[in-house]
Amino acid sequence: MGVYHLKFGAAIIIMVLLYGTTMVRSIPNTNVTTVLCNSGKYTAGDPFATSLAYVLEELLTTTPKHKTYESYNISPYPNAFAYGHGSCNRNLTSSDCAACLGAAKTAMLDSCQSRIGARAVLHDCAIRYEQYPFTD
Repeated sequence: MGVYHLKFGAAIIIMVLLYGTTMVRSIPNTNVTTVLCNSGKYTAGDPFATSLAYVLEELLTTTPKHKTYESYNISPYPNAFAYGHGSCNRNLTSSDCAACLGAAKTAMLDSCQSRIGARAVLHDCAIRYEQYPFTD
């Protein structure tokens, strides 16, 4: 009976060592909660479009790299500033945060074409941009 308990105990220890240190992966919930659009619009060729493209790309790149999965930024172009904020559920992996933000960006831009401000809130992430400074 003692040998059985030793083998059983050894098996439990091996299972804990093999599976206990595995990182839990959470698949992002990209269901859209809400999309809000600023009523103001920008036109084709407006320098704001360049600033917006910069801000959104930076949010998708930097937010998943931040320890808190949250990032604010501003475009470097002084003739038409754009301000942005991105955030993710901290239970996501970095790659899942990036995937969720990509889905949020798509939902936002599909619903709010040529708007000077917009926000998309998904279950596990959110993204926002405006033509003025803000905090969420």
